[in-house]
Amino acid sequence: MDLTFASFGEITEAVKSKKISAKEIASHFQTRIQTLDSKLNSFTSINKNALKDAEAIDARISKGENVGALAGVPFGIKEMLCTKGMTTTAGSKMLSNFVPPYDATVVARLKQAGVVIMGKLNQDEFAMGSSNETSFHGVVKNPWDLERVPGGSSGGSAAAQAARLVAGTIGTDTGGSIRQPASFTGIVGVKPTYGRVSRYGIIAFASSLDQAGPMVSTVKDAALTMEVICGHDSMDSTTSQKSVPTWSKNISANIKGMKIGIIKEYMKGGLDADTQKTFDESLETLKKLGAEIVEVSVSMTEFAVPIYYLVAASEASSNLARYDGVRYGYRADFKNLSAVGVEEFYGKTRGEGFGKEVKRRIMLGTYCLSSGYYDAYYNKAGQVRRLLTNQYLDAFKQCDVILSPVTTSPAFKLGELINDPLTMYLNDIFTTSTNLAGLPGMSVPFGLSQSGLPIGVQLTAGHFEEQKMLNVAAALEDASPVKGKRPHVI
Repeated sequence: MDLTFASFGEITEAVKSKKISAKEIASHFQTRIQTLDSKLNSFTSINKNALKDAEAIDARISKGENVGALAGVPFGIKEMLCTKGMTTTAGSKMLSNFVPPYDATVVARLKQAGVVIMGKLNQDEFAMGSSNETSFHGVVKNPWDLERVPGGSSGGSAAAQAARLVAGTIGTDTGGSIRQPASFTGIVGVKPTYGRVSRYGIIAFASSLDQAGPMVSTVKDAALTMEVICGHDSMDSTTSQKSVPTWSKNISANIKGMKIGIIKEYMKGGLDADTQKTFDESLETLKKLGAEIVEVSVSMTEFAVPIYYLVAASEASSNLARYDGVRYGYRADFKNLSAVGVEEFYGKTRGEGFGKEVKRRIMLGTYCLSSGYYDAYYNKAGQVRRLLTNQYLDAFKQCDVILSPVTTSPAFKLGELINDPLTMYLNDIFTTSTNLAGLPGMSVPFGLSQSGLPIGVQLTAGHFEEQKMLNVAAALEDASPVKGKRPHVI
């Protein structure tokens, strides 16, 4: 077994049968992190107890105990997820000294399944960004080309997974933050249906859009991760009561007769040549495998980006109001605190604690929610969001899944768009609709640009129809011209 590139199934089988210890696996990946991450900056902190945690799994196996479905699999966790005893900063100076006293539900479920947490992964500050250049911890680099971005906001997760510094990672997706970096780094990234995964312990950005999911190397590993992290949680009232299927056991790459939807509004051009070629080849592959291609209309996708930025910024403005420097987090330095007024205290603390992009979105959201503008902006965005969702529901009456690009181009260069927020926002044109409608979506690697950069294609399914999406993803994965290709940094 090549440990660096082993699947979850191979790792757990080897650990449970004592062919290799969980400690040996954790030590192997710990060495990879120490050796390679200086080039990437994907980790923000390392779990000092990782080897002890792995030893505990080995001890339980020796006693004949059930150690869980992912026993011994080393994972990295995005900084947005609270992890007991480990610094959880959300990529922000505002939380630079925050150590949670509890685990997010996702983290707790991974631990219960036998996962070894190797450390925390870099991200755009409070998940606001598409390039991982807004982090308090510095930029993350793409392992395929160190001069390019890994995507965002889950850029640390994407880079660490692509370079196989861990066997699996967790990201969060508010408007494409799992799928876009997955496409940019040649990995599989899944955003489950809204409500499939508990948001308890995930630092909130936009509560009606946020959803955690796997960023891994294969479709089956994604399915196995989802089986662990999905399911109702009494700590999050928005989680669904629906039972969690055994997706991994039911994956079938036989898609003959399935109807694949193509959104006609997405076919107006605007893609760079390599991305267009990758999309066309994926479509041809599905046709050859016996799928039927159906054109559908979702005309409201034209407004998806503005709806998203109105809703997300408004919810962020509300959620981030809690960071005031009083109870926890960063506090500005005042020589005589008793002489400082409330407005000055909040202003200086928040002004110093938040980065430029976060402040931009807080101001936009506060304006949208202000008296006299709420109905014109936030309320109207909510109404159009409902119309968009209805159009998707109609589209899925005509097809099983929808195929689309993930982004308009492969990974762009570091610094190329950071000072052009509007162009950066438009990078989310194909991904935000999925979050607004609460649908499951994923990115599957399917092409390489002429300069050797990975390009993914996006699959979207109806609510709670992850199995259909995973089946089509497995078919694309089997036929992918980039299967087995690896980034240069490895």
